[in-house]
Amino acid sequence: MFSYYFKLGVRSLRRNPALTALMVLTLAIGVAASVSTLTILHVMSGDPIPEKSDRLFVPLVDNGQIEGWVPSDGRNDDQLGYIDAANFLKSGQGERRTAMYGVMRPVEPPRTDIPAFNASGMAPTRDFFAMFNVPFLHGQAWTEGDDTRGADVVVLGRETAEKLFGDANPVGKQLRIGGFPYTVVGVTDTWAPVPRYYKLIGGSRFGQGEEFFIPFSNALRHEMGHNGSMSCNANRDPGFANLLLSECTWIQFWFETKSSADRAELQSWLDNYANDQRTLGRLKRNAPNDLYNVMEWMEQMKVVGNDSKLQAWLAFGFLILCLVNTVGLLLAKFSVRAAEIGVRRALGASRADVFKQFLIETGVVGLVGGLLGLVLAFGALALIGMQSRGMAIVARMDWQMLLLTFVMSVLAALLAGLLPTWRACQVTPAIQLKSQ
Repeated sequence: MFSYYFKLGVRSLRRNPALTALMVLTLAIGVAASVSTLTILHVMSGDPIPEKSDRLFVPLVDNGQIEGWVPSDGRNDDQLGYIDAANFLKSGQGERRTAMYGVMRPVEPPRTDIPAFNASGMAPTRDFFAMFNVPFLHGQAWTEGDDTRGADVVVLGRETAEKLFGDANPVGKQLRIGGFPYTVVGVTDTWAPVPRYYKLIGGSRFGQGEEFFIPFSNALRHEMGHNGSMSCNANRDPGFANLLLSECTWIQFWFETKSSADRAELQSWLDNYANDQRTLGRLKRNAPNDLYNVMEWMEQMKVVGNDSKLQAWLAFGFLILCLVNTVGLLLAKFSVRAAEIGVRRALGASRADVFKQFLIETGVVGLVGGLLGLVLAFGALALIGMQSRGMAIVARMDWQMLLLTFVMSVLAALLAGLLPTWRACQVTPAIQLKSQ
């Protein structure tokens, strides 16, 4: 019986292919827009490193000036000064530690056919790569000895390596960065959650990773300025040497502990450190000393801003609009079929039989529209993933959200067909036939 009604439904939809195509396309566009936008939001706001996000912590102490400050003002910045970062590196706290800051330097390719270009990089310590599970295509991170002496070594991002050396393994080759010769020791592979990691570690661009990594101590040795803003550097350049001695906030720091249970111990150490620095007169504000794990830090840094959330609500509203339009089209379609219902009732069809036929017919519209919408969404997300290399967006879809969107499209189609069918079934078949 189901196959019979299914055939009737398909045949009925083929009577007016333009209207049917319009209904299906309206549903499909609504589903695709909603699923794509909400999936991107889910990817951006999800845990980028779930296997250790509760063991990675950002420590913050307030090293600002006391003049004009009141406790209700909070901190002026969410990074550290060099003195605190250097002390944290020497502290021995946690399993791993890394300080980092962004740099922008000119890169002089070894090939004469490529002109020099400015590249953005990161200056972390060696532990950074293990802490954030950075994959390597060639080579490896620099050694602890390189960190200690500030060696001229560099780890290239995959795109930068391909731009400079093609498909060849560049490990051991040299290039010049900022006028100094650097030896390539490794090439990072495609880094799947690059956009979230990038902002997590202080970047601001979406969809792009670092072009190169050099040792933190090397950047200091070559006096590479910070690529970004500093709370004490808004209107003037204090000079690199002054930056090292000042309380300018320009460095981000991360601890990795053995387990999440070590957070209380690390917090206690941080409080004791801050108290010691206040005793020495360095830290003047009596502000709280905070530890943020990965998810807390993402919230603090507003990795998913209010504008992204607004876009998600707009996409969901667009889906509702498409559903309403589809309901209107289906109502118009089925409202003019009272005569057909009258003929079927006069020939002996029960209300239940009529409901089954129209229910299946509207269900076909909802199913086809929902499935086409999912296909469009998968295609759009796969295209975005190709543009943002390594972002496996489709694999990170929120399947509950996807199922909800699909079910909503089918239910909207079913409800749209039920109302006019129910109204038509209440009229006596003889009256319907007489009026036609």
